[in-house]
Amino acid sequence: MRRARHLSRVVLSTLASALVVTSAGAQTPPMPPALVPSAPISAAPVGSGAQVTPPAPRSEAQSLTPPAPRAPEPAIKERPKPRPQPAARPIPPPAANAPAPVPAVEAFPGATSPAAPAATSREVDVAYGAYQRGYYLTAFIQATKRIEAQGDMRSMTLLGELYANGFGMPQDDKKAAEWYRLAAERGDREAMFALAMFRLVGRAGSANREEAARLFAAAAKLGHVGAAYNLGLLYLEGQLFPQDFARAAELFRTAAEAGSPEAQYALATLYKEGRGVGKDLREAARWLGAAAAADYTDAQVEYAIALFNGSGVAKDEAGAAALLQRAARKGSPIAQNRLAQVLASGRGLPADPVQAIKWHIVSKAGGASDLKLDDFMNRQNADIRAAGEKAARSWVEAIKQPRS
Repeated sequence: MRRARHLSRVVLSTLASALVVTSAGAQTPPMPPALVPSAPISAAPVGSGAQVTPPAPRSEAQSLTPPAPRAPEPAIKERPKPRPQPAARPIPPPAANAPAPVPAVEAFPGATSPAAPAATSREVDVAYGAYQRGYYLTAFIQATKRIEAQGDMRSMTLLGELYANGFGMPQDDKKAAEWYRLAAERGDREAMFALAMFRLVGRAGSANREEAARLFAAAAKLGHVGAAYNLGLLYLEGQLFPQDFARAAELFRTAAEAGSPEAQYALATLYKEGRGVGKDLREAARWLGAAAAADYTDAQVEYAIALFNGSGVAKDEAGAAALLQRAARKGSPIAQNRLAQVLASGRGLPADPVQAIKWHIVSKAGGASDLKLDDFMNRQNADIRAAGEKAARSWVEAIKQPRS
């Protein structure tokens, strides 16, 4: 399994302990549009990733039967079955550490901007290229030569990756942590981030969240996008230092502007609720759209709902349906449920009771029950129900398969 890049995918249970998690267990979604003409789709009660979960939007005159009551605070929550990830987290090729806004907590000692590597550092490129192609022993040899000749910090980080993942050699967390530490002390932001993740979950020793936070701060100062996002989550959590939504928003914005879809989604959530920033549904929709364009499933679901309802963006039911189809095919139970509602109502897509039943059954298998769609299904004739059940069968069987 790929080593997680963000706090939201590794230490969710600890982060969630300080915050009220929104109603992930609300199993009865709002009435589908088919049963209430001109009603908007309700907001997704839970996303497909472990992220800040936004409460449902309020739309007084247009709203359907509202979703289950939600806690007013944004929350960091854990998915019971995280999506499988590739085996390796590739480190970026050698590049200058671009500066970013300085975090408000103490940085790791020695975290000053290092000089950019020489443009002709062929040995480092060879090592990195070998790593990317899976020639791990070559990568190890080339990185070791570079360290012995020049003390290259990025080659130290590469050795840390090899030991951490057991690529080309037995996995050894202690050796990985030592190489990360040496590279971090020389100012490599990738090593700082990797070592922070080690400290956070207790790899190669006891967990140390305070040190993890310092390392995230140091890496964020040097422009590491994932570190800025994780540091924002820590400010949102409010355990290591006082909860500060404004500071979290600043850090999310730094990462969002650098292209992090997780941060774009989190920042959109803060704009949606007016936490740390002024409430602004247009800004919320803008950042949701950016994350959705990056194929981030949670954002696709939320942006589809915004499009369907015209919340902060021009109403576009057909565009909303297209996004829901994409997210549903990727396995999001909420997208599958909302797509079933669309197909049952014929809004955004032509009405199709067989496909509506199919996606309803699939979403229920994933945990998104819906009493109104149950009723819709029961009102269809036996042939339509049988066709929907047959269409759903392979999806349901796949969902029931044990996940590694």
